[in-house]
Amino acid sequence: MTSTSSLIFAGVVAALLPGMSLAQVTRNQGYLVDTYGNIVTSATTGLAVRSGEGTTAREAGRDPDAIKKAQAAAPRTATVKPPSPQAAPTPASTSAPAKTQLQKVNFSADALFAFNNSVLRPEGKAMLDDLARELKGAQYDAILVTGHTDRFGRTEYNRKLSERRANSVRDYLVSRGIPANRIKAAGKGKTHPVTKARDCPGGRTPKVIACLQPDRRVDIEITGAKGPAASSR
Repeated sequence: MTSTSSLIFAGVVAALLPGMSLAQVTRNQGYLVDTYGNIVTSATTGLAVRSGEGTTAREAGRDPDAIKKAQAAAPRTATVKPPSPQAAPTPASTSAPAKTQLQKVNFSADALFAFNNSVLRPEGKAMLDDLARELKGAQYDAILVTGHTDRFGRTEYNRKLSERRANSVRDYLVSRGIPANRIKAAGKGKTHPVTKARDCPGGRTPKVIACLQPDRRVDIEITGAKGPAASSR
């Protein structure tokens, strides 16, 4: 009975050995194993002893050579450095052309000239001297001198009187160093009054003449100027 049982057990073991050996070989592929299926390690290095050229995940975790091979074989991902941000191109500055500036200086004709006269008074020359000094330090394109009268008197007479007074101012400024080619003179007579008809009603009385004083004037207009501020004198 015992002999028969031993034979049956031996037969079962013999039948199971091929499967067990195959499982061990599969699990420990590439390593040297002992009779119990354990991986043999080196007494010197403590690393697994390889039995072939196969490389498994277990081998890569214990064998330095296998680690290097696994790293060399692993696909490498190229690192792409993003381009450094560049400042947006600065658009070309398009500055609008400078607008022509207009400055206007008003001189009372009564301050510049005696009554019904076109010869400059000393007080008038002093006023024009101040203007000439300001113009020498300014940048300008042209100067227009325009004479005006009040409403009393004939139209043609007043026009000629206003022209003579404008030319007197122009000539004096030229004598003070202002370029002649930049100054023009004109007379408007009584066609451009400052006062309104209702402002100074009545005939030629001292009161009405005094009221019309703003109309008796010489305007000096300066174009393209960066100099004397507009004023009224």
